[in-house]
Formats: sequence, C-alpha cells, structure tokens
Amino acid sequence: MLSEAAAAGYKSIELGPWSYLPTDANALRQELEAHQLSLVAGTIFDDLVSEANFPAMVELTHNICRNLAKVPTAEKAHAENRPAPYLVIIDFGNPERARYAGQSEKAPRLPDSEWQRMMQHITTLSQIAWNEYGVRAVIHPHAGGCIEFADEIEQLVQDIPHEVAGLCLDTGHLYYSGMDPIPALRRYWDRIDYLHFKDVNDAVWRDVIARGVDFFSACAEGVMCPIGKGAIDYPAVRAFLAERNYHGWITVEQERDPRDADTSLRDVTASLHYLRSVGF
Repeated sequence: MLSEAAAAGYKSIELGPWSYLPTDANALRQELEAHQLSLVAGTIFDDLVSEANFPAMVELTHNICRNLAKVPTAEKAHAENRPAPYLVIIDFGNPERARYAGQSEKAPRLPDSEWQRMMQHITTLSQIAWNEYGVRAVIHPHAGGCIEFADEIEQLVQDIPHEVAGLCLDTGHLYYSGMDPIPALRRYWDRIDYLHFKDVNDAVWRDVIARGVDFFSACAEGVMCPIGKGAIDYPAVRAFLAERNYHGWITVEQERDPRDADTSLRDVTASLHYLRSVGF
C-alpha cells in the first residue's frame, strides 16, 4: 500500500485502521521514510455512543496520537483552518444507521440522552488529542453513522465548539447523504479544518438508495468511483476553495470492496491526475 501511494504521486496519507500499519513508532517511521511519505491524520471509526466501548476509544486515541507525535507528519500547510496532523473522529457502529445510510427520512435518530453522551465522548477524545499530543481533532460526518444528515451536522456544531474540534467534511459522504457539497462547505466553512474528496456514481447511488442497500454493500456495488468519473462538480469545488483561500490538506479516498482491490493503484492515480487537471 505504501509503495502504491508513493507511486501514485501522493506525499502524505492517513494512518488507516489501527494495526494496519506498524503500531511501533520507530518501525512506522522507518516505513514512512523508506517511501518518502508522511501522515496527515489518524482515524477513529467506531461506536462512539456506547459507554462500554468508550474506554477502548480512549486507549485508541492515546495510541494514534502518540504515534502521530513521533513520526513524520504532513506539512503544516493552512490558511484560516487549523493545521495537521489530525485525529479524524467518525461514529460508526449502529447497524440500523448503516442499513439506512443516505436515507434521511428512514434513518432513526439517536435519543437526546444518547446523542449528548456521544458529544461528551467526542469532546473528551478531542481534548486528549490536543492537550496531550498537539493533534487537532476533526469530526467527520459519515454515511451510515449517527452523525450523517444535515440536521445532525447542524446539531453537532451547536454542541461542540470549534476550539474543541473542527470538521472534516467529505464531498462524497455529503452527496451520499443527500447534500450538495458546495452549499454544505459554504455553510460550515468557519468550522472546517480538513477535507476528504471522493466521487459518487449517481446511477448506482440512486439504485442502492431505492433498494435500501446498506452502506458497505453499496460500496461493494461500486457506488464510489474515481474522482472525475462521478456526479460531483470538482471544477466548481476548486473555484470555491480558491475563493475561500483554502491552503489545507485534502485526502483522496475511494471506498470499495477489498475483494476488488486490483485496480486500486490505477484508480487513486487517476483521481490525483484528474484533480491536478482541474487546478488542484
């Protein structure tokens, strides 16, 4: 994976799931340096509502951020947004929400007590990341998680102030969840520290939403495609970011079925070449 990321032309990557890359900081540093790569972020992708699961999330936060503090991290390129490295915080673990990804009218919302518990958990993890390691926490609304739809993003920014955590908005997840990416970026611009880019095959998306397919099954059916091959208007996104003087990091992603990984290098290379062709 590191060899392919470097071959595709990327200079920095995310850490990925804990233990996918070496968990020993010295070994991780050696691998990154051997491929001339740095880390822009680490990610928590788990159930953030459960009280029983929370101690494991605290431990994971320490592990990720400890390594981010010891290995090559991305250049602190930024304008008004807070600089890297980031701890990307994603709630995911509620099977009903995964089942109704992208279906705002059907997806059950958390009861207020559970929502507030999740907000407190995210706040605590964010404070650990910054106060103990100097890593900026950013919250990522994600299809199939309990922070996904427009009403939930709106509630999130009211409940967690920007000094505690920023936002990492993802163009593909916004689209998947029924939002036009540019108006969403404009609405929450003052809260955004970091961005994820992906693209969505609109025909596949409409089909999986109509059939009520869960999020990961939709990915297996190819709902996410190389950037420039889908529905999102990236020249318009580029113009918007230029207008707002964004100089921060953007991570390119393409969610897919791991059983169909043979074309990964081709696709992430094509995404980067396309983005460069439209001015990124």
